Amino acid sequence: MTPAAFLHALDQVRDGLDQVERAMGAQLESPEPLVAAIGGHILGAGGKRIRPALLFFSAELCGYTGPRRVQIAAAIELLHNATLLHDDVVDGAHLRRGREAANARWGNRRAVLVGDFLYARASAMVVEDGNLEILQVFADTIRRMAEGELLQLQESFDPELTEQRYYRVIERKSASLIGAACEAGAILGEVTRAERRRLADFGRELGLAFQLRDDALDYDTSESQLGKPRYADLREGKVTLPLLLALKRADPAERAFVTRWLKEASELTSARGDGRVPDGALVDGLERVAELVDRHHGVRDTLRRAEHHAALAADAVEPFGACAAREALLGAASFAVARAS
Repeated sequence: MTPAAFLHALDQVRDGLDQVERAMGAQLESPEPLVAAIGGHILGAGGKRIRPALLFFSAELCGYTGPRRVQIAAAIELLHNATLLHDDVVDGAHLRRGREAANARWGNRRAVLVGDFLYARASAMVVEDGNLEILQVFADTIRRMAEGELLQLQESFDPELTEQRYYRVIERKSASLIGAACEAGAILGEVTRAERRRLADFGRELGLAFQLRDDALDYDTSESQLGKPRYADLREGKVTLPLLLALKRADPAERAFVTRWLKEASELTSARGDGRVPDGALVDGLERVAELVDRHHGVRDTLRRAEHHAALAADAVEPFGACAAREALLGAASFAVARAS
């Protein structure tokens, strides 16, 4: 299935996704007006609602098309948006999907607290559904995502980061939630443990492909397409796979330069206290690091890794019978590596 066909599949579940949107909006009810303001801001930033759609397709693949999909999908997406609020605070971000980030408009403390509110409402939605297996998946995912964020902070500006440690970060911080969405869909379908495991594996591999594509886009796409400044990851001290692969091929002088730049950038962000290299500071070095990544094919080979994980995702659902839901999931694997933003 092609990426374009996956977008068509999203249109086929648009009514369900609209129900998810309304269910999330209903969770913003609070006597505190900032909840609706900040929560509405982050939910209104848009996005394709990939995670709810994947839950819908996974559940359908496993024989379930009932209304519980809406409740669980909305909880998954609320959880995702709560992490975005928290991540932007940690990263000192100013933009989110081309709009002013909530922390930039309302301040870090308010953004964090509304993120906490969304975590609570998402958890309540899963509790209201009443399935203990889904609740366990949900709780484990929150734990793993928190671990991933902490690991990423520990590895910031570290030129000695290994691929193994990098993968530990992205598996927990990014892939775990997509895996949870797919596994929850399988649980709704009451399939065998082996089939449930296949859907969880599909989501995990798809999540890795998505994140690798994101990491490549940070070096290879304009700000207008990304909806955030170019090289945002590098400015925030995130040593991602394109740079890791480039450093493996760099000569000693190039590696020494990158190490020195990362050290200076780390010291600067520590002094500022907001977690990111500011505009105008160390920009020449930033461009030189990006040129090094390009020269040593860091983006190209990261995309090859993304294609590998997308292929593993496709393999995981191949044993299921041919149907529209399976084709939609296979299309998601293609979309993960072909998208431009």
